[in-house]
Amino acid sequence: MAVRNCEQFASQAEKALRLAVRIGARQQLVDDLERAMRSRTAIDLATGVIMGQNRCSQEEAFNILTRVSNGRNRKLREVAEELLSSLNSEAPVSHFER
Repeated sequence: MAVRNCEQFASQAEKALRLAVRIGARQQLVDDLERAMRSRTAIDLATGVIMGQNRCSQEEAFNILTRVSNGRNRKLREVAEELLSSLNSEAPVSHFER
């Protein structure tokens, strides 16, 4: 009887643990996607600035930003944010953060 109770308890605990792990993994995915969207906002805005300054296409502007990122050995997002902060003291805000 005691062994059977322990097996049932272990089975229920296993299900609860699996659910907790799945919820944690989903939350991590949500957090990662939000960070990616914030980074993308800065990159897109910086690309637009470069397009305006150089009168070039979006692809050309993105390539310029990428070359600068590679040349400085810095993340693309960091280079984009640096460019934007040189123009405006406020950090870029995504429409979904307002």
